[in-house]
Amino acid sequence: MGYRQAQISIPFTGVVKKLILINVGIWLVFQLLIERLVFQTNVITDIFGLSTTNVITQFFIWEPFTYMFLHSQNLFHILFNMLLLWFMGAELEQKWGSKFFLLYYLVSGAGAGVLYLVVKTLYSVIFLGRLPIDPFVVVGASGAVYGLMLAYGILFGERTVYVMFLFPMKAKFMVAIFGGIQLISLLQSGIDGGGVSNLAHVGGIVAGYLFLVLWTKYHRRGPRDGGGGRRKNRRNLRLVVSNDEDEPKYWN
Repeated sequence: MGYRQAQISIPFTGVVKKLILINVGIWLVFQLLIERLVFQTNVITDIFGLSTTNVITQFFIWEPFTYMFLHSQNLFHILFNMLLLWFMGAELEQKWGSKFFLLYYLVSGAGAGVLYLVVKTLYSVIFLGRLPIDPFVVVGASGAVYGLMLAYGILFGERTVYVMFLFPMKAKFMVAIFGGIQLISLLQSGIDGGGVSNLAHVGGIVAGYLFLVLWTKYHRRGPRDGGGGRRKNRRNLRLVVSNDEDEPKYWN
């Protein structure tokens, strides 16, 4: 009498593998070895991490992009982000194709950084009457990862996932819970409360959603009616997820 053993295999797709290698390599070589052992100061993190003061007063305009490739000294920070990048990113890359997946990942991460800057600056100007004096430097791929989480919940929302490897629930509920936790934490603790940038996490979800909506509206237009106008009977939010324009795929 035999039995069949279920196996779950998550591949290391091309872009996901490169992103993980880049993040881990930067963390090991530049942040642990060069910063901690050679310079014994956070010189690299201070220049390439995200600081509203640096961007506004010193015009370090690269920081909303470069911050997502740096991480804190805490091993679990980079480990958690890279595991989620692998678990969700590999399947999204297979579904979308490498080019669109990479574009979405970078837009979600950079968009989270830009939203963080805008909200924090507006808050300081409106409520404090000054430009932000920022003692915090934001680092980490969490904004981009939360963008991936949103896309995963939309594309594979009915799939059952195991949160913390213990609690089964549908992917769409997992995304809603994680997003809700970040939003509540942001409202309770503030922009940088507890040393965690909840605003950047929420920003990744917002940036990812806005990108999907705008991409959909630009690339997926309904056929014209007889009068030259667009027909309005098409379904909303349908996104091209294949790089092959001859064989487009969509999600709803």
